[in-house]
Formats: sequence, structure tokens, C-alpha cells
Amino acid sequence: MTVRITSEIGVLEHVICHEPGPELSVVTPRNASAYLFDDLLDEETSREEHRVFRAVLERFCQVSEVTDLLTDVLGMDEGREFMLRRAEEGVRRAAEGSTAEELAALFVEGKRAEVYPSRGESLSRLVNERGYLLPPLPNLFFTRDAAGVVGDRALIAAMAHEVRWTEELIMRALFRFHPLLQNAGLIHDQVESRRLNTSVECGDLHVLREDLLLVGLSERTSAAGIGLLSETLFEMTAVRDVLVVLMPRERAAIHLDMIFTMIDRELCCVFPPHFAGPTRLPVVHLSRGDDTAREREGLFAALRDVDLPLEPVFCGGPRRNQQEREQWGSGCNMVALGPGRVIAYARNDETLSALEADGGFTRVEATELGDKSDLPDGRIVITFRGSELVRGGGGPRCMTLPVRRQDVAW
Repeated sequence: MTVRITSEIGVLEHVICHEPGPELSVVTPRNASAYLFDDLLDEETSREEHRVFRAVLERFCQVSEVTDLLTDVLGMDEGREFMLRRAEEGVRRAAEGSTAEELAALFVEGKRAEVYPSRGESLSRLVNERGYLLPPLPNLFFTRDAAGVVGDRALIAAMAHEVRWTEELIMRALFRFHPLLQNAGLIHDQVESRRLNTSVECGDLHVLREDLLLVGLSERTSAAGIGLLSETLFEMTAVRDVLVVLMPRERAAIHLDMIFTMIDRELCCVFPPHFAGPTRLPVVHLSRGDDTAREREGLFAALRDVDLPLEPVFCGGPRRNQQEREQWGSGCNMVALGPGRVIAYARNDETLSALEADGGFTRVEATELGDKSDLPDGRIVITFRGSELVRGGGGPRCMTLPVRRQDVAW
């Protein structure tokens, strides 16, 4: 199967997810910020919520688990060699005689550093602290961040923080070797040679149309990274225009999809203070064949200029305090199963009410979901409980890496 993404809302056919597992236990109150967390997640509750989420996805499309795909790749001689050649010597020693399943778990759950006798051993025991040859990946269930698909090419993210670099390596291996992820080539791949300050994370990338990309200039995606990516896209894909949202450096908006998500052909969900009124964020327009970056008067004006006028639904409804509360709870962060059919957290009641009142959506609880043929006509929002998952700092869009959607007839 080949990959293809030409919109945020085309009917979803294949998506990659990862069920959170033992790797979450590495996060403690002392090291949470180093692992990019604001809170600690309960492993079992997170897994239960994620299984409900996955069950919804599986009613509509093919769902692949990262560790299953990685196990397949590590079962191939070239895939195994690719991964181990880039690992520390201690990891390679630990991998000797390991099955593909054991090795996949090693890359996801991490490998503690070996402690040598005498001083190193006694000091490590005294302070109860050991390092990692291979760090665990507690952020891996946010599969969106480390890779994406633009057209028929796979984009390998350049992660801003070292603690997530192994995720890049895994995604590169999957898109290079796995037969389910055949593609026309990798773009923005910096696994072999990392350039300074050219980070791009895919939570900041929105393929609005085959020729149009929306990108967030955020704390995780740099201007140099966007510039390099845009040049590559203009040369190698159908993308002709890139709109760049200059985002605030605040913890609640680490990626663009925390404040903006497209949910239908003419509809999006936004955090109002950043896109409406005097506090709206600046937007810059980059075009193929034009070396000048042009500033626009906000996102909605810029979208009209490229013939994609969108109407907003306000995350949190009309009241500012609820907008802030529900944006913090990933209220904007939805994933589309198709035009006007999205999945959202059930906890964001004001946002869901706004979807009903202003967008004509019908709420459907995941636990009451029957066959997809039994769903009501028109726009729907399928909700599931994510009170533990949301503590990781993301929502349904963050937890999905779409690799194939049907093209949208505009």
C-alpha cells in the first residue's frame, strides 16, 4: 500500500498509532520536564482510554501499531542492520540473540546504561541513579509529531528535543522499509546529518489541500526548518503555497494543532484569542517561485487569498475562561475520519456544544457507537474519555499519524 495525504479531512483509510505502555514509567516528578511532560500519567488508565480511541478508529480504517510495524522491520536483515548501526555499542550487545519483538520493545522502552564495577557501581547505588544508553520513549503515543505524509512522500521530522530523537530513527526505518508504507521518497530527513536549528515537528504541519500547507512557527518548529522544508516541498511535491502562523511561545500551544484543526471543507476549530480580534497571530505567506515572505492580516484573510475560506468554531465556546480551560485540555485537537466527521475528547463540553450549535454536528459517544453505517447523516463528533491521556499534553490529532486518505473533491 502506498501513502497519500492531500488534505486534513479526506476519508481516512490508514493510520499509525501507538498504545502507551511501560515507557511511561520513566517519567517522575523530578524528570518530567526533561521528558516534556507537565504531569504523570497512569499507565493502565492511559492504555484503557487509548484502546477505546483505537477501537473507534478501527471501525473506519486500517490502524497499524508502531511496535508491530517496527517488529516487522526488525525482522528484516536490512531493517535490523539499519537500526543497530545507529545505536550505542551497549545496545548492540543487548540486541545479540534478541527476537524482533524483543528488539522493538528495547527501542521503545529504552535500555539502561551498563554500570561498571568499583567506583561507578558504588556511586550509582549510593545516589540511586543510572543513565540510559537508549532513552525510553514516553512521548511515542503522540505519533503525529515524528513523521507525516505530504502528497505521496513521507516527511521525517527533525525533533526539537534530544529525548525524542529515537522517534525520528524509528519513523525513518518504518517509511524506508515497511511494505505498507511505500512512498515516493523521504523529505526533511536529518537522521544521518542533523543541521543546526532546522527543527520541524509534524504537529505543526497541516496539509490543507494538495497544493497548500499550513505550518506553525513554534517552540518545536523553527524558521530555518520551515524555510528548508518549504524549498523541498516546492521542488518535490505539488505544494505551491505555505502559510506560516507565528505562534506564541507558551506551553499550552507547543504545536499548531493545539490551537487550530480543520474539521470540514469550510470549517475549522480554533482557539479564538489567537485567530480573532486584536490579539490574532501574524501569518506569513510563502509561495513557489517567490523569494519574498509576505505578511497577511491574520489566518482567515490569508486563507481567502489562496481560495480556501474557512469559518471558525470556537474552542471553549464564547467565554474566554472556558476557551482557555478547554484549549489547555486539547479542545482544538481533533482528528477527522472524513469531511465533517471527527473524534474529540468528551471532557471539552463547551467546545462540543459550539460544534453542535455553530457547526451542525451531532454528538456520538464512543461507547454507544454501532456500525458506521448506523451513524446519523451529516456532521458528527465521536467523543471518548481521555482524562488521563490529555495530561500528556495532546489530543486525538496528536495520537494519530495518517498515512493514507482519499482525495477530497473541492
